[in-house]
Amino acid sequence: MKLLVCIINDVYRDHLEKVLQKAGYRVTELASSGGFLRKGNTTFLIGFKDQDLQELNKTMQKACEELEKKKKIDVNSKYRYTSFIMNASQSEEWASRFSNA
Repeated sequence: MKLLVCIINDVYRDHLEKVLQKAGYRVTELASSGGFLRKGNTTFLIGFKDQDLQELNKTMQKACEELEKKKKIDVNSKYRYTSFIMNASQSEEWASRFSNA
């Protein structure tokens, strides 16, 4: 298991989140601020299996390119995202369920 910490330029946030969720990735969005990308940004946490790294990268790249074409975004003046991949040697799915009982 791996964890991708991805700091995304806000221009791409909504579109990228929709594309990733449609592709079956679970995305946790964190509000973030700071000057890392010098503009408004959002941080995504994405857990994925080791063998899915290339597919995840392709999905993100394609989503950004689609949006740039659609909205005529000048790629030279904007960062798409900066990512960090961490090993998640232990992972469990936790769910919190509430009942009316």
